[in-house]
Amino acid sequence: MRVRNCVVISDTHSGCQVALCSPKFTLDSGGTYRASALQRKIWDMWVEFWKWVPQATNGDPFCVVHNGDALEGRHHKATTQISQNLADQENLAYEILAPVVEACGGRYYHVRGTGSHVGEAAENEEKLARRLGAISDGQNYARNDLWLDLDGRLIHFLHHIGATGSQAYESTAVMKELVEEFVEAARWGRKCPDAIVRSHRHREIEIAIPKQDIGQKTETGKARAIVTPCWQGKTPFVWRIPGGRLSTPQFGGGVFHNSDTHHELFYRSRTWTVDRSKTVKA
Repeated sequence: MRVRNCVVISDTHSGCQVALCSPKFTLDSGGTYRASALQRKIWDMWVEFWKWVPQATNGDPFCVVHNGDALEGRHHKATTQISQNLADQENLAYEILAPVVEACGGRYYHVRGTGSHVGEAAENEEKLARRLGAISDGQNYARNDLWLDLDGRLIHFLHHIGATGSQAYESTAVMKELVEEFVEAARWGRKCPDAIVRSHRHREIEIAIPKQDIGQKTETGKARAIVTPCWQGKTPFVWRIPGGRLSTPQFGGGVFHNSDTHHELFYRSRTWTVDRSKTVKA
């Protein structure tokens, strides 16, 4: 079966009080957690995103890449988790992601996120990915990175990328990452990627530059560097850091499509935000 579409999501942070959560969730203790007003908004965005995917893929088969940080974990003395019990966090993540694995027919890949969230050896994300039935690299179910051949187009997925406190320089690390991918490929005589995908920042950005494949004299395309949005609102940590403390969160994901008609790799995304804090009258 030809698979020419790839859906990418990341940073779902299951277990956080301001992240994606099913409307009602049963804890390990038998108690019930009910999603907050913000979480219900994020859940509505999540549902809308997966309704949009068949439109973006023209109803054709697709694979899914989760690009890391599926769990919130226990980190930095945070107290904003729904539960500090990692079994609760894993169960919630599984409840949310199992229908995604079913929707893509099991063509599901999982990339490891940040150690503070998913375990220093990514052991908690590995356990979740195994339970979800993620496609293994031959050893692990949650892999450090993924080189994906999407019907002839090469995409490199990896969770981490540098960040900045100034939106004026938001594209700097992204362009640098793309250039370094080209340099490393040229150094060893390897194929250059048609696109690279990073996450971690929780902010979407896309850079596209002209690219022509070897042997193609008339057709040119674009090389793309993409950082994905997330499915988590602003935690107390974000309220303290430059840039993040001023901006509203960005929720969403994207779809790659390798077009037969245009002989080019395209990327479309859906990204939402929420209103800033209410203005009050003096």
